[in-house]
Amino acid sequence: MTAPDVSALSTADFSLERLAATPDNLALVESFRAAENAKGLERYLKDCALRDEETNESRTYLVKDSVSGELACYFSLRACLVPVSLGNDLFATVPAVELANFAVNETYRSRQRAVRRIGAYAFLEFVLPLARWSASVVGARWLCIYALPEKRLLAYYGEKLGFARLSPEQEAFVHSHVKPQYDRGCIFMYQEL
Repeated sequence: MTAPDVSALSTADFSLERLAATPDNLALVESFRAAENAKGLERYLKDCALRDEETNESRTYLVKDSVSGELACYFSLRACLVPVSLGNDLFATVPAVELANFAVNETYRSRQRAVRRIGAYAFLEFVLPLARWSASVVGARWLCIYALPEKRLLAYYGEKLGFARLSPEQEAFVHSHVKPQYDRGCIFMYQEL
């Protein structure tokens, strides 16, 4: 089985490309601005994403406006194992695809005010199909994310994108065993693939 041609996922409104697909993509990244509460996502895209591509730590994808060519949003996917407690100091792991980074370009949003729900659109049209394809190739049960701990954002991920939280005990177990330093303060959420 070969990797999917991500351009095949492109729609009339947006195209999808890997970050490293063209040198032009690297120039687009410089104009990317994350929301004030998500500057770490901006720094990741500008300072770390290409290195993670080269070392196979993750794959970063750019969602570009099909008409203007502007960078609308980006996301990164990677494989992971999520530990779940079985009690009595026993645990199992659930294979998953992690949505490691996901952010809308505020520069694009301010220029294209008529375009709404860019994040949900990108999630449904690009993130889910790629995560499901990945799961079909390597075996994964969940798509997971470490969400910023904001009530509005957690509700959005739950109500609009279909993510759920673990029980408080399981969530604490995950956070104490695998939560990356980068995601300190974030909340683990998941959905079945």
